[in-house]
Amino acid sequence: MKQALIVQGGWDGHYPKETAAIMAGALRGQGFEVEVADTLDALRDVEKLKALNLIVPQWTMGRIEAEQLNPLLEAVRAGVGLGGIHGGMCDAFREQTEYQFACGGQWVAHPGGLVSYSVHIEDVPSPITEGIEDFEVTSEQYYLHVDPVIEVLATTVFEGVAPKPVVMPVTWTKTYGEGRVFYCSLGHTPDVLEMPPVLTMVTRGLVWAAR
Repeated sequence: MKQALIVQGGWDGHYPKETAAIMAGALRGQGFEVEVADTLDALRDVEKLKALNLIVPQWTMGRIEAEQLNPLLEAVRAGVGLGGIHGGMCDAFREQTEYQFACGGQWVAHPGGLVSYSVHIEDVPSPITEGIEDFEVTSEQYYLHVDPVIEVLATTVFEGVAPKPVVMPVTWTKTYGEGRVFYCSLGHTPDVLEMPPVLTMVTRGLVWAAR
């Protein structure tokens, strides 16, 4: 049975417990054994992490000690999958640039707060987005700094933030060392995460990331 660790905490405005529970349930439905931890100290044991198939950080903002971060990065470089959503993965530990490099991006802003916008599924063959059609969502629209090596699977368009429309990645994959990395910027609230196209994409992405 594949093993996953979800580490939830940080800013409560992203409902870390509730969203972690949704992802844990989705992974268990795919045959995973899932541990949900509420402390970053769950990342200190590098050998335990290396025995996992997947690590899911759901920890918006906050700070992480080197003794917690380095084992995480070492495990992913060794082949453990890394996957997550929204600010729980890509607005965490803002001073840790190596973490951002592993994730493939970092939140910058969400202009307008809660807005209605379209998510476009890119024409890229992928088991993560296969059969999913473009959809509308009302939530935070994440403007991100992104690594140019990511494989972009879904995008959104920002109007009015620059002289011309800006196409911004929503969902992507990459590698970090031997580890597969998946990210989706959706999931600001539990109801957004539970939208069928979102939960399908996230579940598939986490399963894909797991070695």
